Amino acid sequence: MELAYSPEEEDFRARLRAWLAEALPTLPPKPPPDDWPARRAFDLGWQRMLHDAGYAGLRWPVDAGGRGATPTQHLIFLEETEKAGAPYVGANFVGLLHAGPTIAAEGTPEQRARWLPPVLRGEEVWCQGFSEPEAGSDLASLRTRAWRDGDTYVVSGSKIWTSHAEVADWCELLVRTDPSAPRHRGITWLAMPMDAPGVTVRPLRTLAGSNEFAEVFLDEVRVPVANRVGAENDGWRVTMVTLSFERGTAFVGEVVACRRVLRELARAAHASGRWDDAPLRRRLGRLNAEFRALWRLTQWNVSEAERTGGVPGVGGSVFKLRYSHARQELFDTAAEVLGADCLDLGHPWVVDRLSSLSYTIAAGTSQIQENIVAERILGLPKGR
Repeated sequence: MELAYSPEEEDFRARLRAWLAEALPTLPPKPPPDDWPARRAFDLGWQRMLHDAGYAGLRWPVDAGGRGATPTQHLIFLEETEKAGAPYVGANFVGLLHAGPTIAAEGTPEQRARWLPPVLRGEEVWCQGFSEPEAGSDLASLRTRAWRDGDTYVVSGSKIWTSHAEVADWCELLVRTDPSAPRHRGITWLAMPMDAPGVTVRPLRTLAGSNEFAEVFLDEVRVPVANRVGAENDGWRVTMVTLSFERGTAFVGEVVACRRVLRELARAAHASGRWDDAPLRRRLGRLNAEFRALWRLTQWNVSEAERTGGVPGVGGSVFKLRYSHARQELFDTAAEVLGADCLDLGHPWVVDRLSSLSYTIAAGTSQIQENIVAERILGLPKGR
């Protein structure tokens, strides 16, 4: 990637800054963290503002309703919205960063026309139904069944850690359609309406006290065959497309946020007198280097995705692996700077520290990422 910005890119940045300066003061107060219906409305409202201003789906293809922006424009957008304190995608996370890009890459024209515009306009929310109680890191061992009955699939089973299920309209759902096939070859990717009869949602409370995850129970839920993305039993390949977006580009905005937290940590250390602690200064300096390197890796991954048709490659696993551990170390350092205040759950850094513990598990455990890097990048033999 060319690291210098062109006049056109700087003009894009200036226009975005000007719009943010006008738009952000008009937002309503942010809802309480545990009021997900209100958060859904807030997040969808912000998405609608982005859409009306021409900033929705910047990196999505034009024929999928996006703007078809360059990778550099996308990164400028992420930098500027984070610096301005703009809302993150929130409840729109799965639709904008997982399901939407997957449908844009793998869906039929009819599927793209049905599902992508409502995501971009801030009208519908998606959740992710991948993990199961006994199929987390080993996703290919999932057991939720789906069998054909005419022009519908009948689905029974359960999912866990289903993001935003309690406020979602649709679920990107993995099901086993051929139990006799090798486990990676009998899986199908479906778009399931969350209001279908037989769907039961049971919210889960996390260590940080939030409830953005849920268990989802499926009792002979009928899903039209027309809602299948990709061919029957080809869902594992489609899932790899979804996971490449999840690991390759979905965390991009969070790198910018972590760099901001790092600057705030340095100021807090100065204010508290902790800056005289040489080991702490070294730790902050090393973290600064880590996140600068992660930002460069982000730029490379986004550019690589551009060269390969918009789907991130295995470099996303390198990023996910290192970012997960760097984020945990960042908020461990924040606890050190906070001192006794690190026990105050009202402090955002404390909540972020608790949530950071999940990052080496979510979106594929660090052990899974290490295997991917070893086998697909380094060419090492598969582990036994």
